[in-house]
Amino acid sequence: MTTEKIKCVVWDLDNTLWHGVLLENDLVSLRDGVTDIIKTLDSRGILHSIASKNEYSQAMAQLEAFGLAEYFLYPQINWNSKAQNLDTIAKKINIGIDTLAFIDDQPFEREEVNFSHADVLCIDAADIDKILNLPAVNPRFLTEDSSRRRLMYLSDIERQNMENNFVGPKEEFMATLNMVLTIAPASVEDLKRSEELTVRTNQLNTTGYTYSYEELNHFRLSEHHILLVASLDDKYGTYGKIGLTLIECGIDVWTIKLLLMSCRVMSRGVGSVMINHLRNEARNKGYRLQAEFIPNDRNRMMYMTYKFTHFKEKEKINGRVILENDLSQVQKFPAYLTVNIAS
Repeated sequence: MTTEKIKCVVWDLDNTLWHGVLLENDLVSLRDGVTDIIKTLDSRGILHSIASKNEYSQAMAQLEAFGLAEYFLYPQINWNSKAQNLDTIAKKINIGIDTLAFIDDQPFEREEVNFSHADVLCIDAADIDKILNLPAVNPRFLTEDSSRRRLMYLSDIERQNMENNFVGPKEEFMATLNMVLTIAPASVEDLKRSEELTVRTNQLNTTGYTYSYEELNHFRLSEHHILLVASLDDKYGTYGKIGLTLIECGIDVWTIKLLLMSCRVMSRGVGSVMINHLRNEARNKGYRLQAEFIPNDRNRMMYMTYKFTHFKEKEKINGRVILENDLSQVQKFPAYLTVNIAS
């Protein structure tokens, strides 16, 4: 069973989400309490999807009739194995497979999923009344970003569709988005979301460190640390608070202790912009700039981000890689992105 927080609940349909088998009888009825479960989890920032062996258009029409279709991202309604469909869902949402929960009434389907994906939390449909009380679906804080997470993913889908249909270089497409990145010192109001980011972000996290609200508030107030929060907006709406950076300030050196980004902005070049802002600031203020990196099986992308922004390995200490930048160049921000630096 996963020890991760659940980010997405994947539902079977027949005799799980609803009573009955749709292809045998279109007079199916919703399982008691299922609408409340879906909406409550949605309000907590937990996404929903579907893995069901059914006919796609008929199943989606039934979900529309129940008023639930809008809650399911990337529904996999086909005749593929459930394990394959869960893998597809995780990749499309860009989250770890171990952050999925799977609900199905059939023991065979649950066992097949667990055989292929041992870290997926599989739940018998008979036990759905217990879901809302599971620790894995009860985040410590409910933030503005979590309450609108599904809507932000729907905006991402719209952006992706537009990008897929765009003819021309990627930079030209991104220029059409009118993106605005804001980098600012963390405020008290940012701390709940900041804790959430450290807990939820595994792939695009340079060290894997997680920090509590209280620890982050300490860093916010400390004379020896800088805690920065990044947010991103474009013409489709807001991505919300998508980045967090913690810098330890020494006598003559700044050390990046944590740099993380939401997976939803991985393709927007935000990580490099955040690093280049720090490079310019350190250079202008006369500090050396180092960074800690702790490799794991998910965060190689962040190591490459450091390498692309001209960091070089200096030493390795107890599993930590220490990198340093020579700050020899003033870095300009990309033309497709407006960057606001708040003081």
